[in-house]
This record gives sequence, structure tokens and C-alpha cells, in this order.
Amino acid sequence: MAIATRQVVGVVALSAAACTTIIGLPDLPGVSSGGAPDLGGSSGMAGASGGNVGVGAGDSAGAGEGGVLPEMGGSGTSSVGGAAGASCSSVPGCGGTSAGGGTSAGGGGRSAGGTSAGGTSAGGTGGTSAGGGGRSAGGTSGTNAGGGGGGTITAPCDLYKTGGTPCVAAHSTVRALFGAYAGKLYQVRNTDGMTKDILTVAAGGVADGPSQDAFCTGTTCVITVVYDQSGKGNDLWYQGSTMVPGSASSTPSKATTESLTVGGHKVYPLYISPNNSYWVDASKSGIPLGQDPEGMYMVTSGTHYNGACCFDYGNSETDRTADGAGAMDALNLSSVTAWGTGAGSGPWVMADLEYGLFTQSNSLKNPSAPSQTASFITAVMKNNGTTEYALGGSDATSGNLATYYKGALPGGWSPMKKQGAIVLGSSGDCCKPGGGANLSQGTFYEGCIVSGYPSDATEDAIQANIVAAGYGK
Repeated sequence: MAIATRQVVGVVALSAAACTTIIGLPDLPGVSSGGAPDLGGSSGMAGASGGNVGVGAGDSAGAGEGGVLPEMGGSGTSSVGGAAGASCSSVPGCGGTSAGGGTSAGGGGRSAGGTSAGGTSAGGTGGTSAGGGGRSAGGTSGTNAGGGGGGTITAPCDLYKTGGTPCVAAHSTVRALFGAYAGKLYQVRNTDGMTKDILTVAAGGVADGPSQDAFCTGTTCVITVVYDQSGKGNDLWYQGSTMVPGSASSTPSKATTESLTVGGHKVYPLYISPNNSYWVDASKSGIPLGQDPEGMYMVTSGTHYNGACCFDYGNSETDRTADGAGAMDALNLSSVTAWGTGAGSGPWVMADLEYGLFTQSNSLKNPSAPSQTASFITAVMKNNGTTEYALGGSDATSGNLATYYKGALPGGWSPMKKQGAIVLGSSGDCCKPGGGANLSQGTFYEGCIVSGYPSDATEDAIQANIVAAGYGK
């Protein structure tokens, strides 16, 4: 198998010019779908600020046949440690064949410009990279999306751990993100107030979509919580729930708006519409804080988005208020044009660093950041917290990651000032009691947040694993 290379289209020197400070615009309290976008900046929301959100331990009362409305998550422990920056040869699934089976389209190495002689990976023989010197990552990923068939299953958080950047939060309504994970992925609630936890079909496998069908037939279901698979209890409850009180207009996502197949199995995504947002205060649960290095990815969609702020997944404010430049570190996919943009009309993979969305070191257009049109998109970001961050992405069904930007943080955003909440579906200054509602929309399939600055080889292995999972197949 020829070794593919990872294309780098937006690398700049760390001495890139600092940008002019971006003045954020206020939220628009109480505006629902169809209104003007929430453009970040100083929050106009009143009422009680967010605090620590307690998460119950153990199984929820909704597991199995469903219980009466208690919204309780699970907790546990996970190991953290290791040095960042593992090479491809030390990342399982990056090269060679896994005992779990399943051939991916191959991970790519990133080209950094110039000419490379290629090289040899454990998965095959390298050649000349089209974009220059890159890390080879070919071979097979060892993903077994269904969770059956025996053997060792390798999932994204296994790859991150081996790379020295362990997952501190892992969320998906679609599949397990640890090869050994066999438990709750998310919870649905019907119109009678009964709840049911949707589990994996097996350890390391996909979600049991048919069990949702059986529970939701003849009724309307919403998703109340997406469970954290890392064992750190960073479960994402919808804003407006008893676990995360929210504004009067905040509501949970409908559970059956969209379905898809992953590896031949029917599953459901978290389909975010205006007024939907999910949140947890993870500041005491292992999430990187302040200028600590951090990485993340999500699988999302290039066909369900809008130009309202802000469909995010990542690190945000614990008080749900816009607290200044660097208070957030989150991935964004949208066609918002108030700050930085990319080529074409969008949507673009961007970084929400608070007081702005960025595709490079300033708020201008980055022609190396393409519009994302695929049905399933991998978006990746990493930030060392002091000098550098990087954005990349790819079609989640084939191909290799491309780097859209790698260089200096915007001027005024260094060092980062991360607070350690996790938000999904909205900006960080959204949806608290007395405040406004989320105006953005998007689709979330899976995502992780990790401690440390992931290597290119690790991220390439993540992409190969996602491709092997078989989105839309």
C-alpha cells in the first residue's frame, strides 16, 4: 500500500504579525431561530451565573425500560499521563494491521513544504509526498465499528493515550471512543417523561440505534444528555435541564431528526437546532485550564450549519459569560463572517477563542481554509496555550487530514485563559438562566478533548480510525 501524505496548506511562522484586537458584539437575549446571530463579546444576559454542575454516579433510572425523569450521569476514573508527541510507529492503528480488523483508507503524513523522500511505515512502503516531507501513517486502523467479531478494537481515545495526550472528555451518540468502552452513550426522554439510556451494542462498538427506535415509536423523544466516556464524569446535559438550568427558550435536541449508518448499523447524531445547547463545568474534572496545552477533534456535517454564532465543541467559560480573549478554546463549524473566514462561502473549520472566530493569526480570510461541503467532516484543533495553535480537517469518509493553519495565536490571545467548562452546540456565553438562546445549528457525531498537544502522527491515526468506522456506509 502506498503511503499517503498529509497536505499542509496553511503553515506560517510563529512570528506572524499580531492581529488587531477584535471587539466582540453582545449577545441578543431572548432571540430565537431566525433572529440576528449571537456574535459573542460581552454578554447581555442577566440572572444567576453558572456554577459547578453536579453529576450523579451510577446508572440512570432511565436505563433499560426507562424511568421517571431523573437525569443522572455516570462517573468513574481514567488514567492520565504520558509524554506528548509520540511518533507514528508508536501509535496503534497508525500503521500495520490491528487484531481488530477493519481496513481504513490510510492515515496521512503532513507535508511541510519542500521535497521528501517519503519513508517506510509499519503499514507499507512510503514514497514521495506530494506536498513535501511528511510523516507516513499508512496501513490499517483496526477499527471494528460494530463491536463484534472478536480481536482488539482500537478507538480514538486509545490512539490519543498512546500518543501521550489522553482524553479528558469523550462524547458521541454514534460509537464508543475507547476500544474497551461498553456503556451509556446518551439518554433519550419521551413525552411521558420516561427516559432510556442508549448503550453500545458491544465493547468498542456503535450505538444501539434500534433500541432508541423501540423506545421512541409512537412518541416524541429528545436527547437529555451525552455521556462522557472518559470516566471523568464530564457528561453534557442540555441547557435548560435540571442539571444545567438555562434560559426559558433553551430546549433539548430532538432525538429522531436524522439517522445514519456507521459500519452498517443504524445510529443517531446529536442534531443541534437553534435553542439547543449542551454544557458541563469540567474545571475540576481534568480539563486543561489557563495556558495548559489542549487538543480536540469532532466529526460534524457540512450540510447542516448556518451563519449564526456559534456551533462549538470545546473548552468554554464556567460562568457562561464572555470573559475576554482566550477564555475559550473550541472548534467551530459555521459560515459566520463577523471575524475570520476561509475560501468560498463556508462553512469553515474555525477556532472559537472568545471575542472572535479565527482561521489563522488574525481576523482576515485564510484562503487555505476551504469551505466544507462533505456530509461527514473531521475537524481538528490543537493549542499549546502560549504561542501556537493549529487547525485541520478532512472528509470523514476518505482521505487524509489537511492542515489549514499552524502558527501564532492571535495577538492579545496569548497566553490562553481557559476556564474549563465544555460546551457543545453554542457559544460559551449562551443560554444561562435569564439569558438568551442559541441561534446556531449543526450536527455532532463524535468528539474528544485531550490534555496536551497531540502530534501530527496521532491526529493522522485518528482520521484513519474515523474513516475505518464507516460513516454513511
